[in-house]
Amino acid sequence: MASTPTHGNRLADRQQAKAALRQALQTCGGDPTQAPVVEAIERLIVCNPTPAPTRATDQLEGDWRLISAPSFPGGEQLADGRYSYTLGRLAFNMFQPQTLKLVIDQVSQPVWPIADGSHHTHDIVVDFTTLDLEIPLQGRVRNLGVCQPVTDNQLQVQFTGGVLEPTADSDRSHWHQVFGDLDTSPRIGLKARLQKLVLKLMFGLVPPREIAANTGQIEFQMRRSPKGRLDVLYLDKDLRITRGEKGTVLVCDRLKAQ
Repeated sequence: MASTPTHGNRLADRQQAKAALRQALQTCGGDPTQAPVVEAIERLIVCNPTPAPTRATDQLEGDWRLISAPSFPGGEQLADGRYSYTLGRLAFNMFQPQTLKLVIDQVSQPVWPIADGSHHTHDIVVDFTTLDLEIPLQGRVRNLGVCQPVTDNQLQVQFTGGVLEPTADSDRSHWHQVFGDLDTSPRIGLKARLQKLVLKLMFGLVPPREIAANTGQIEFQMRRSPKGRLDVLYLDKDLRITRGEKGTVLVCDRLKAQ
């Protein structure tokens, strides 16, 4: 008769599965769609120590960092393996210049309780470096969101707005020159203008009005954004794996407190 696995054996299996996933990510350039990564994730899900991850707030809360590739829709992988997106693609086309190309340096996500604790933040924070400028600038796009559990394994997610801001060491004068003209937008046809108007009415978009003189921040609001769903596939004290409605899988580890 086969013996029942002990807690120690289950822990060892989980640690081996996590190490295998990290190795697969490194081998496959972080691509979560590659077969070795998919197999490693499936193996790890079987070892999930948190049966109701959306309810396990002690594990869910924290500052998370994306360790799989930031291969979101509309991006381009560069020859050096990094990923590039336009500013418009990263922030609902709400900041200018929309066509400016950026290289993603890091993607992180703070998940912390709001008000009564039934809702949590679900911000997507993208640190970037400009690609097209003669003098590169470093900054951050914060897509602000909230989430709440709908099942033991699924979160409802809704975005509420966004912030564009420079890093502490970016040249503020140059930053204002590049991002400060909020009225500059690419020429678009009638169909695109109508689509933009419909989105504004449907989602309650409040576009940026000004750039903050002292911080360089630019903000927009989304008062009636659509609600999406996010499956939490795996969660423990230092690793989280999620899958979005379009099948995008994100592997994150917990950022350690400084």
